[in-house]
Amino acid sequence: MTIAVIYGGTRPNGNAETLTDLAINGLEVEKIYLGEYLIQPIKDGRHSEEGFQEVSDDYNSIINRLLPHDTWIFSTPIYWYSMSGIMKNFIDRWSQTMRDANYPEFKTHMSKKKAYVIAVGGDQPYVKGLPMIQQFQHIFDFMGMTFEGYVLGEGNKPGDILNDKKAVYAATELLRR
Repeated sequence: MTIAVIYGGTRPNGNAETLTDLAINGLEVEKIYLGEYLIQPIKDGRHSEEGFQEVSDDYNSIINRLLPHDTWIFSTPIYWYSMSGIMKNFIDRWSQTMRDANYPEFKTHMSKKKAYVIAVGGDQPYVKGLPMIQQFQHIFDFMGMTFEGYVLGEGNKPGDILNDKKAVYAATELLRR
């Protein structure tokens, strides 16, 4: 089993990254920081004659790194009660990849993946973060991915997450599993 972590934060060493790092401590993982890449928003070509057009950005290089891994961990701050914008752009682009001749059977490959979500927010994330978790569940269901679990935590300023003992415990339990 190989693991990739997809970090959706834009602040280096942010709370979501810190909590995720507790969950993967000592494991060999491939870390991908979406904030270090240019990922253009999707231009929906599903219903046009031309279809989706080639996009000149870093998205395909990220997908190429991720596809060999069995388990994907999505790590995101909770921004406005959802995943970060860069994480959403990344997932939105899957629509294009499903129709890209360079990625035949993309959805079939994705259906063999296990997924986890680790997210941190500052405004009652144990309640207000649940719609985002449900959103991920729908995304994973659509792709046929197995949603193995999630960890939510509360933190606002850098390092705050370490004060959320419930989240720290949940992350270390995830590591143990």
